[in-house]
Amino acid sequence: MPPNRSESWQKSANQEGRIILALQAIQRGQVKSLFAAAKLYNIPYTTLHARASGRISRVDKRWHSHKLTTLEEDSLVEWILSLDSRGAAPRPSTIREMANILLATRGELPPPTVGVNWVSSFVKRRDELQSRYSRRYDYQRAQNEDPRSIRAWFESVQRVIEENGILAEDIYNFDETGFAMGLISAQKVVTRAEYYGRRSILQPGNREWVTAIEAICADGYSLPPCVIFQGKVYIAGWFESNLPSDWRIEVSSNGWTTDEIGLRWLEKHFIPHTNSRVRGRYRLLILDGHGSHLTPQFDRICADNNIIPLCMPAHSSHLLQPLDVGCFAPLKRAYGRFVSDLARASYNHIDKLDFLADYPRARIEAFKPQIIQNSFAATGITPFDPDRVLSKLNISLDITPPGSQPGSRPSSRSSQFAPKTPKTVIQLQRQTKLLNNLLKQRSNSPPTPSKTAVDQIIKSACLSMHSAALLARENATLRRANEKKRQKRTRSNRHIVHEGGLTIAEGLQLAQQPEQPVEENQVVSHGGGESANQADLSRTRAPPKCSGCGELGHRINRCKKR
Repeated sequence: MPPNRSESWQKSANQEGRIILALQAIQRGQVKSLFAAAKLYNIPYTTLHARASGRISRVDKRWHSHKLTTLEEDSLVEWILSLDSRGAAPRPSTIREMANILLATRGELPPPTVGVNWVSSFVKRRDELQSRYSRRYDYQRAQNEDPRSIRAWFESVQRVIEENGILAEDIYNFDETGFAMGLISAQKVVTRAEYYGRRSILQPGNREWVTAIEAICADGYSLPPCVIFQGKVYIAGWFESNLPSDWRIEVSSNGWTTDEIGLRWLEKHFIPHTNSRVRGRYRLLILDGHGSHLTPQFDRICADNNIIPLCMPAHSSHLLQPLDVGCFAPLKRAYGRFVSDLARASYNHIDKLDFLADYPRARIEAFKPQIIQNSFAATGITPFDPDRVLSKLNISLDITPPGSQPGSRPSSRSSQFAPKTPKTVIQLQRQTKLLNNLLKQRSNSPPTPSKTAVDQIIKSACLSMHSAALLARENATLRRANEKKRQKRTRSNRHIVHEGGLTIAEGLQLAQQPEQPVEENQVVSHGGGESANQADLSRTRAPPKCSGCGELGHRINRCKKR
């Protein structure tokens, strides 16, 4: 049941309705005077006179506890939205600082300030704002999240599928993902109540890198992985870990993939495992722009085996690659959980054999057929739906609706006059001209249009002043950052040759000393003494070498054999 409304609330609501009716009757000329309207609608004359003079109702009136005026808050909201549209949403402390700057522009001494919790109350009463946690967003990704490039890529995918008659069962995606064997990410744990702060969790800490090459199909099938270890030789124990026989193991100097490994994976792993599953004539292989995927040998092998490789736009794998969207995240969470379990069991080192024991279990959780199919659907590839990706973009296109017409010119008559807040100098000049015409034509009628126009001009001026104050602060911050960059450019990059550490004073003293030229034919003495040590520490420049004849002692511009 709805709550019972008090008698005073109902009385005030009925009176507010009668006041609105009375003001409308006066404006339409149905009632000749305020006194007659007050008597007709049973309203106190003083109340009606105050409302007709421009006083707002008590319900719509702002609380006296608000530090900032409505115009100042509007200016602050506009500044916040401007920063948010540029990908630089401000922190609550920055908003509080800007609010204090607006209060300081009033000229009061001492200047008023807002409270510590003012920002949270401000965000709650403004429907345009919402506080959220931020996330890291790479600048290169933001640059390449252009709806036009993404839409062009989907058009190329659709064209390739239609021209070659590629079925969903012949669409594949492959990519590499890396692991630090003994590192786990932060996780939620349960600890004792009196513990303060984040709980430290022991982990093996082995940072040896291992790479896994994974490939999935749009119908839910996943190929056996290819694991790349850091090393130069293979260890027999790797192959005795009860792994499936169709898994592949490679080695490299740093645990990363190379061009040769990519070619061997394509020729000896991908093609044999997918030849028996081909439903049509061609296979579509979606991949990113990694260097090992863009070699001429890779393209030649694909062409010889009816494989069409299709590269995604740069820095867009988080949107367009099914493995990145749906599979790799649960894979790494599962592997991190297994490593954490080993750490709780007093494991202090995770080696390659431990990785080969835990990685198959992690793959079972991450590469389920339903997860793979959902990954292709989330990227808009199968079923083909580009809008699922385009709707996630942070960049929105500024498209003017077709057939839109500019607003009609306002009538000069007072009854049809509806002024708006000017946003530009031209709009302000037009409204000022219109205001002057209204003042000239004013007679005994109520000056409502003139007053409204004056209020809008004043509002526009206040908004400009508030925006100028906020922009002045932002420009000052940018100037300080530019000055800091200029000072960094002026610092010396001279090399100081010295054995052992240096204090700041010692380093400055050595940097201020003039640089001693070193002769080319200087002979370094290997005998004892201070001169020998200085000679050993000095740097000798190698003689120039001619790029034409290859002889030492001159450059090609002075070569006599040219």
